Amino acid sequence: MFIESLGWGPALAHAFSLLLSQSSLPLVPGRVVRQERGLLTVQTSEQALLARPAGRLLHHASSSTELPTIGDWVALQPPAGEGEALLHAVLPRHSVLMRREAGSEHEGQLIAANLDVVFLVTGLDGNFNPRRIERALTVAWNSGAAPVVVLTKADLHPEVSSFLAEVEELAAGVPVLPVSAQQGTGLEALLAHLPAGKTGALLGSSGVGKSTLVNRLLGEERLATQAVREDDDRGRHTTTHRQLFVLPQGGLLIDGPGMRELGLWGEEEGLGQAFSDILELASGCRFSDCTHRREPGCAVREALAAGGLSEERLQSFEKLQREQAYQARQASSAAQREQKRTERIRSLAGWEHSRNKRRRQ
Repeated sequence: MFIESLGWGPALAHAFSLLLSQSSLPLVPGRVVRQERGLLTVQTSEQALLARPAGRLLHHASSSTELPTIGDWVALQPPAGEGEALLHAVLPRHSVLMRREAGSEHEGQLIAANLDVVFLVTGLDGNFNPRRIERALTVAWNSGAAPVVVLTKADLHPEVSSFLAEVEELAAGVPVLPVSAQQGTGLEALLAHLPAGKTGALLGSSGVGKSTLVNRLLGEERLATQAVREDDDRGRHTTTHRQLFVLPQGGLLIDGPGMRELGLWGEEEGLGQAFSDILELASGCRFSDCTHRREPGCAVREALAAGGLSEERLQSFEKLQREQAYQARQASSAAQREQKRTERIRSLAGWEHSRNKRRRQ
């Protein structure tokens, strides 16, 4: 029954049975529970296996985002003896957390798959940044999972209410949880969002206390931790891999390295949900194409003047909007170039085939 404790259910069983009916290989289902430098560990109902994607899976993947990542359910062929298992397919995902690949303008990077909730972790120290929270909310909403903001190191501030109010205002409708892993406060509220069989992931930069939080939830010191640097409150990269943990109450939690760069990736839906207040205001503008600059009847500028909206939040929205539009253009251009390259290859292959046929005649 171990595989059921990892979130296996009827929908996954049906998808796997369809796959199995079309394959002659001795495949078994499993979930990716650890990922480190491309090396995957998959837990099946029988054992944990080191695994790598089969050549056919690599060949048919149109991009790296179609390859298995932490949290994925996969169909794999166990080794006959010693050695690595082969991953032949990734079962359908119900959510996927992604960011733009660091240093790339048109490549996405998988963070985790099949999440029910994304815990956006920020520390109530030098790490606290409302604009970073807005960006993380956009990324989380794009994943298809529900975001929850976690304010760690709540013990460092006797008056947490001001931070709580600020985040609740910019994350309307999203749970905001003050937590102190050191004192053990706020953990029950966090676990309420992660019932047995449900999967969550921690998303935050280094030094916000993700590993300390995991250790506290597990009830043992499973992950190494380090203090932040005293000069700038920045964290050191302690965690170097991604891993899925089964918590004592049955919830599943994925932890991974901290991320200082969180580039947007995906559709505009996440941005709209993260800034729903601005979009609601914009719907009241006189002109549907209002730029919120000098147009008469601009409801957004009126809200700014009345104090109902901050200039910083509007600037953050416009910045992320520009970034998302640029990323979409770059991804579209890259897809068009790839399509043209494929068409040229097919054309050359057809010409070569025709030439060989004429020679044989």
